Amino acid sequence: MENKRYYRSLTRNMITVMILVSFAPLLLISVIIGYRFETSYREKVLDHLDELVQKHQQNINIFLNEKLAYIKVLANSYTFEQLSDEAFLEQKLNVLQEAYGGVFVDLGVVNDKGIQISYAGAYKLVKADYSQAEWFKKAITRLYFISDAFLGLRHQPHFIVTVKKQSSEQSAWILRATIDFEVFNSLVESVRMGETGSAFIINREGELQTKSRLDPLLGKELLRQVLSEEGGQAVGERAERADTGLVHLIKTRNRITDRDVVAGEMKSNDRELIYVTTPLKSGEWILAFLQDEADAFSDLRQARRLAIGIFLLGGLGIVIMAVVLSKKMVRHIERADQEKEMMNEQVIEAGKLASVGELAAGIAHEINNPIAIMVEEAGWIEDLLTEEEFSETENRKEFGRALSQIRTQGERCKEITHKLLSFARRTDPRTLEVQINELIEEIISISEQRSKFSNVKIIMNLDPALPEVSASPSEVQQVFLNLINNAIDAIGTGGGTIEVTTRTENGIVVVDVADSGHGIPKAILPRIFDPFFTTKPVGRGTGLGLSICFGIIKKLGGDISVNSSVGIGTTFHIRFPLPGRSQGER
Repeated sequence: MENKRYYRSLTRNMITVMILVSFAPLLLISVIIGYRFETSYREKVLDHLDELVQKHQQNINIFLNEKLAYIKVLANSYTFEQLSDEAFLEQKLNVLQEAYGGVFVDLGVVNDKGIQISYAGAYKLVKADYSQAEWFKKAITRLYFISDAFLGLRHQPHFIVTVKKQSSEQSAWILRATIDFEVFNSLVESVRMGETGSAFIINREGELQTKSRLDPLLGKELLRQVLSEEGGQAVGERAERADTGLVHLIKTRNRITDRDVVAGEMKSNDRELIYVTTPLKSGEWILAFLQDEADAFSDLRQARRLAIGIFLLGGLGIVIMAVVLSKKMVRHIERADQEKEMMNEQVIEAGKLASVGELAAGIAHEINNPIAIMVEEAGWIEDLLTEEEFSETENRKEFGRALSQIRTQGERCKEITHKLLSFARRTDPRTLEVQINELIEEIISISEQRSKFSNVKIIMNLDPALPEVSASPSEVQQVFLNLINNAIDAIGTGGGTIEVTTRTENGIVVVDVADSGHGIPKAILPRIFDPFFTTKPVGRGTGLGLSICFGIIKKLGGDISVNSSVGIGTTFHIRFPLPGRSQGER
């Protein structure tokens, strides 16, 4: 239980550390890049709108100045008397309408009293009195004038352009022309962006000079916003309001070239709007562009959602990988700890086995002499029974049978102790010229009984022309015995085959021991020759057999390798160099 709590705590700590280490730089980079991207994108959108509005400002100014220039040409080219002739004025209107597609609605000549003395157009406005009209009061004081949009006598929105001239009698008169409002309005409305972006013109009182889909009161609110920006911000200043998230970009103003541009964001009736404004008519009009912030920055919001989604997916991936890797590493640590404990147990077991072996050899040696005396005494007693005085004894035959049994069992005990002592002396490292086939046949005969019990068939394919090799017979037999016993264990009680093959290959004696067992997993195949490594249950193996085999073969100058496939079987290849040749010689 204590170990389980330790490993669970270790897993939690590793997961926490991995998540923190992975998330900290990711979060920091995401915040920095997101902030820089959003700031850059907002500036880019406002800059684009600046350019768009400035372009249309130029187009509108060109339109107004061009129409004013046409009237100036008429006023400068003809006299007051000629333009006062309605037929002549009608002719000039027709020329203008044919040339410019009906932009000019009508023409009129107004004296210094505000009375229209000559008129050409679709309305009956001869003798119309404009003395109280706002446009006339301003036009009579200026050489050139473009009015605000107003309804006037015709009760339709329009605006006029005027040129003031001085007659020969030193009295002033005005040549005026009405500009088609729809044509002018369509020119302004061509400034569109997204789904909600639209442009309109307001005067300095915030009154609309063109049609607009927005609330008419929004013009005055926008005007206050622009005037506050003009009065409260320095030239070329870029103010960032972090508390409201508004970014106001104010470009350098030049009143001589009429190029003022104010761009920023505002709120109106719970609507977040961006705006761009620029003056027209030397500042008397303002060309304004408004668009919902959500519409203007829709790509930014979409990119933000995408980035958040990617961040969450990446975070989820980090968490999953942290959990998987941490659990995997802890399992590896746990297995290593278990293997360490098993190795310690196996070392202790191996020590016990060694002690038991030494004890068994000592006991065998000690009891060998008493058994020999017992056998000799039994033989002497049997000799005494042959004498005459014991020949007629009633139980003589029974005594003879018992003594014979004692002598037989004693001989058996001597044979067992002799084998124990002989096994203990099998570690004799002396090298002799040996025939591998004979050693294999001897070991197979020893293992034959066990193989039959496990329903395992041992097949020998021995090369009769196999040359002798220099080796220790007992050590080589120990190698083959370990390999055959391991093969029997691998096959189990379900039955199978073990095939032992000998051959000569490039001047080397090769022995193959192949079994049809379960095979060795690829993951542990490189470790099978490690000391104390075993896949057998505790108590059934020490993990030293293959390690000892590996050491013996390497000491002889040979080599041992293995091929294995799970579910198919395992084959060990043992290579013995011939006398006078090392393994590297071919």
